Amino acid sequence: MCINLYRFNKSLITCILLILLLSSSSLFAQQNDNSDIIKRTQNSQLKMDFLSIGMTENEDNLGLAGLHYNLYLNDWAYAGLGMYGAVTGIRGGFFTLGVNAGIKKHLFSNLYLDTGVHFGGGGGAGAPDGGGAYILPHFNLGYQFSKFSIEAGYSYINFFDNGNIEGQQLNIALQVPISFDYTSFNQAEKEIDLNINNENSNWIQESNKLAILFHFNNLYLMGDTKNKDTGESLKGETVRTVGVELNSYFKRNTFLFIKADGAYQGIEAGYMDIILGLGQQFSFNKDRTKILGKFGIGGAGGGGINTGGGFIIYPELSLEQKIYNNVFISINTGFLMNPNANFISETYGFGLKYYLNQSGLISANSKTYTSAKFKGFEIIIGEEVYFDAARNNADPQNMAQIQLQFNYYINKNFYVSGQTSFANFGNAGAYAEGIAGLGVSTSSQFLERIQLFGQVLTGAAGGGFIDTGEGLIVKPSAGASFLFNNKLGLRASIGHVIAIDGELNSTFINFGINYRIAMLKAN
Repeated sequence: MCINLYRFNKSLITCILLILLLSSSSLFAQQNDNSDIIKRTQNSQLKMDFLSIGMTENEDNLGLAGLHYNLYLNDWAYAGLGMYGAVTGIRGGFFTLGVNAGIKKHLFSNLYLDTGVHFGGGGGAGAPDGGGAYILPHFNLGYQFSKFSIEAGYSYINFFDNGNIEGQQLNIALQVPISFDYTSFNQAEKEIDLNINNENSNWIQESNKLAILFHFNNLYLMGDTKNKDTGESLKGETVRTVGVELNSYFKRNTFLFIKADGAYQGIEAGYMDIILGLGQQFSFNKDRTKILGKFGIGGAGGGGINTGGGFIIYPELSLEQKIYNNVFISINTGFLMNPNANFISETYGFGLKYYLNQSGLISANSKTYTSAKFKGFEIIIGEEVYFDAARNNADPQNMAQIQLQFNYYINKNFYVSGQTSFANFGNAGAYAEGIAGLGVSTSSQFLERIQLFGQVLTGAAGGGFIDTGEGLIVKPSAGASFLFNNKLGLRASIGHVIAIDGELNSTFINFGINYRIAMLKAN
């Protein structure tokens, strides 16, 4: 039997091998279909908000900046995901992750009501966050402009799992409506034949250019950078981080980017940064060589580094060289600092970047596409429990965390995965993970509605007094999804997490909801 905690390590390998065998008949199968595949459009919103939370014992307010992505379920209801990071106060390194649900209802022509709730987990920077679980409802009035809206109103926050952060405050927000086109997940790996006349296809529209970068970065600490706990200078120390970056082009060579990195070596575990910004690309050598300039702002801290309130700026220059098809190798250098320069670091690193043109058959730069195929994409949001998670200077204790995972299917069965988690129960509110890896799954038609999968992820983790050493962890797991339909399902798995140079060595289980679609990728 696969699920056997007593013999977990051997059973996990057996489960993964079984999955590979079950899926071997279709691992490399591709379906060619020249008929027009139905295009569906999902309306959504990108929301940025800010709230200033009163703290205890005359401490400066904790200023949290949030970034949310919500899908409209109908004309007035929405649900989605959101993150917060500290940008003012003394809690640099305070981060959270959560889920959103709410309604947006127009009262008059441009005036609307937006009310909802955000639930999640997180913390950090020595804040009294308890286990990390919090709830954040809001009640806002907003005004709709032609391409964006602004709103403000009442909000309440409570870290209710033995935390001591609670308050009522004003929040302000900016919303930008966006949308994306997709089709049913069972159309993944089907192709559109570009050698025939597709002029009546739903997909004759300009494609959207995206890029995903998996990278290793190094922070060479400079200036007055100090240890937050001891006050000792950290000048000359090097912090090694691993992370992911997403670029979305809104003009031919101009793009928005968001990146998230976590430390795995050089300091105590727990450092993290999340950055949002703008970039400009310059192409040479028939688009095989690219130079990119970027400037971003965001939040950073943890791992004992004093980043003040957490607000940082990030100028960067990178060079990219094509190595195969849409895959580029990237090297970068820049600076990461807060404005008053009591935290400053020179950055340098490298990574692999993958470019894709999605949702259209017309190129923005008049390039002729030679192929177009639908690729599977999956989002999982859920809860995970570590059993007897090792602590620094304390007895092991169960710990729970809210988890978000993205899967991009390379073919019918193999996928590339990125995952982040934030503790919300179990007295470890500052603990967080940022990991990535590979997985394999059976066809969704297996046993009608059951899909089996196995994956191995690795990356950075730390905080909350969980003993991960300098932060590098490995997480193999195996599980199953029960599919309600071709878009939604329930997902559960069992696995093991090991810290490479720490004492964390725990069996875990998780359960959640998966959302699956297919999106057109043109080359």
